[in-house]
Amino acid sequence: MRHTPRYLMTDPVEVVRLIRAHPWATFVSPVATGLVASHYPVILDETTDPEDGIVIVSHFGRPDEQLHELGAHEVLVIVQGPHDYVSPSWYAPGDLVPTWNHVTAHLYGTPEILSEEENYAMLARLTDHFEQHHPHGRSLSEDEEGTRRIARGTVGLRLRVERFEARAKLSQNKSPEVRASIAAHLEQRNPALAAEMRRPRPGKG
Repeated sequence: MRHTPRYLMTDPVEVVRLIRAHPWATFVSPVATGLVASHYPVILDETTDPEDGIVIVSHFGRPDEQLHELGAHEVLVIVQGPHDYVSPSWYAPGDLVPTWNHVTAHLYGTPEILSEEENYAMLARLTDHFEQHHPHGRSLSEDEEGTRRIARGTVGLRLRVERFEARAKLSQNKSPEVRASIAAHLEQRNPALAAEMRRPRPGKG
């Protein structure tokens, strides 16, 4: 990740906010045969001691855990927030270079493999987390015997983030007037990115 100072996101609270809002993550592992990547939802492990920093939990469908050699080495977890193309037509005349605004975090750590019981508890939490916003949300407990059987086809993991790199590239190099113009143009097609551009960021101008 390019370390342009004005775009760096160094506050763990901001990374936590990004994970909560955008839980679909990409897992990348360096294995004996090269790089492999898979995509799974992640949630924050709220049961851990805050002193442990950012901790996420997820699961892999078998045999992905073997492809990734899960637990044997550090992995990269990419969390991608809102992003979009920024046209120079939204700038002042003469400024012709387009860009791509985005909010992205790279999380690094070595996964801990969960036991079968821990995995089922994690899957139940994961399901409840996403079902809570549905008017007739379902729960794994409605058919524990059946859902436990299906859960055996997955491998749960807990990952303490040992370090992270994050960027919020939101046209901070432009004047307030140009940033307002960009956000206005994005409002209809990408309101989440427009909101990120307008939101005050800790320690940033």
